Amino acid sequence: MELLKNKVLQEGIVLGEQVLKVDSFLNHQVDPVLMMEIGKEFAARFAGERITKVLTIESSGIAPAVMTALQLGVPLIFARKRKSLTLRDDLLTEKVYSFTKQEESEVSVSKKFLSTGDRVLLIDDFLANGEAAFGLARIAEKAGAVVAGIGIVIEKAFQPGGRKLLEAGYRVESLAPVASLADGRVTFADKPEPQTNPV
Repeated sequence: MELLKNKVLQEGIVLGEQVLKVDSFLNHQVDPVLMMEIGKEFAARFAGERITKVLTIESSGIAPAVMTALQLGVPLIFARKRKSLTLRDDLLTEKVYSFTKQEESEVSVSKKFLSTGDRVLLIDDFLANGEAAFGLARIAEKAGAVVAGIGIVIEKAFQPGGRKLLEAGYRVESLAPVASLADGRVTFADKPEPQTNPV
């Protein structure tokens, strides 16, 4: 997705060979016009998957996920990292390790929002080692739902998450796969057509 790649090149800040900072448009300040275009792109890529719900993790995945859900005409669910007084019982819960934050979180979704028969599209801002995506997939599958695909805004393709998800049978679509952050610059990967999940 050229619009997104250009934004990464213009505003992304490389903090070493493992970390890309995009807080000016994705995960602190949000560019709503770009998010709308990202939502349109994910909706187009997964148009044939009969998606019934979009699922993400708070908070950085919410902006691209809500725009995707809007384009698909389906509800957005976000897994919460902290339990609140109103979210206590009948929860689907998984532990997820964040590469960026270097910490483990317990994320939860109320059982009433996911059920057998749902075809779920997972959306997240970054893919590194795949922990968040696998955690969301486990939550969806515990509910009896089918993970119809995984949409990633920026994939660090030099880390193993994308490969692990594909090997597990998931369809993964990354809008801006990054091959390298070496020498303080972003180099994008030329990725082959994604494998599809035969579900």
